[in-house]
Amino acid sequence: MDTEETSGMESLTEDVAGLWQSYWQTHGTEERNELTEHYLSLVRLVAGRLAISLPPYVDRDDLLSSGFFGLLDAVERYDPERQIKFETYACVRIRGAMLDYLRAKDWMPVATRQRIRKFSDALGKLTTELGREPTEEELQDALGMNEKEYRALQGQLSMATVVPLDDYLSTEMPEQDATNPSARLEAEELRKTLAKAIDKLPEKERIVVALYYNDELTLKEIANILHLTEARISQLHTKAVFRLRGSLARMKATLL
Repeated sequence: MDTEETSGMESLTEDVAGLWQSYWQTHGTEERNELTEHYLSLVRLVAGRLAISLPPYVDRDDLLSSGFFGLLDAVERYDPERQIKFETYACVRIRGAMLDYLRAKDWMPVATRQRIRKFSDALGKLTTELGREPTEEELQDALGMNEKEYRALQGQLSMATVVPLDDYLSTEMPEQDATNPSARLEAEELRKTLAKAIDKLPEKERIVVALYYNDELTLKEIANILHLTEARISQLHTKAVFRLRGSLARMKATLL
């Protein structure tokens, strides 16, 4: 085994390392299936984290099935010479497969998309006008909704955060190119804006963001820590993501 392969496998148990070595030599179906079975917990882990943004009617079994195929693809494509831990690589492939499944289902109705867009616009406008985060009552009035309609909308907002904030930031943050001082400055300003926005979040939302993005806990784990229901944690996460996206959007608007 060469140096790169040794580096890529140094954190593995002897049995699993041997299984990988056998698979790389033969690309046998039996070894591939054993490796896939060994790492199945990664599919459940990714699904658990993604579930924080999913409405209840999304079929979890279908989500797990799509993640399984993402894991299978990861086993087949993994290259130890890149010196990336398999778990890190596999989670990216699994999450990508799950998101592809959700996009293919086109499960968000057009009317729901419009209501979510209206909410996002109202949140941004009120925040700018008031110089602070608007209250629930102020948002409800701005949207022209009664309490029942507004509560129904809150239940739909999680659909707009299927792509977690860390994925969203990866598309918003410009690459740190040493030859492009402007891009580096913008990236630094966006990070500062995000840090300030997180500090201004209501306490429970701030805790949920920290536990989800920093500690990488699942929806269920956060619910157990805060002694709240999973539905309540999902709601807090959704509100926090909308607030943070709004802060980043306003920051980018000032740079244009």
